[in-house]
Amino acid sequence: MYKHTLCFMKRNDEILMLNREYDPLKGLWNGVGGKIANQETPLACIIREVKEETGIDILDNQVQFKGIIKWEFDDAYFGGMYAYLVNIPKDYSYPTPKKVDEGILDWKNISWLLSEGNYGLDEIIPHILPKILDSSKKFEHRCVIINNKMVAYECKELEILEIL
Repeated sequence: MYKHTLCFMKRNDEILMLNREYDPLKGLWNGVGGKIANQETPLACIIREVKEETGIDILDNQVQFKGIIKWEFDDAYFGGMYAYLVNIPKDYSYPTPKKVDEGILDWKNISWLLSEGNYGLDEIIPHILPKILDSSKKFEHRCVIINNKMVAYECKELEILEIL
């Protein structure tokens, strides 16, 4: 079991992103999420983290499991997180930018997030986001980071047995 969750909250052609106030990824845009508490399921964690970081209440039937993101740092630290997608109703009002304890929340256009040369977000986002948004399949994303730079990325479809 992994220790973290990450959620992308989509409304129309925008994703609610968090510009992080603290490490890791301080100053970069990312989805919301966090650390899984003791005895907490990944689903319960992402529902709690979304509420804590955004103030938005989501239900478990709104949350779509989209796969796993694994990372390896400097050949020494290995970890991973569960990735989720939540579709927010088109008419849901959530004014941004909004300062919160974890940083600044803002709706970012998907095309901006995926644009080449965008260095203002976690560098894994352009790799993982298209699969999270556009596929009914679940994927395992594997990132290798050396000296704070992603040097390798692999993606494979998760088989049902790997998810359970």
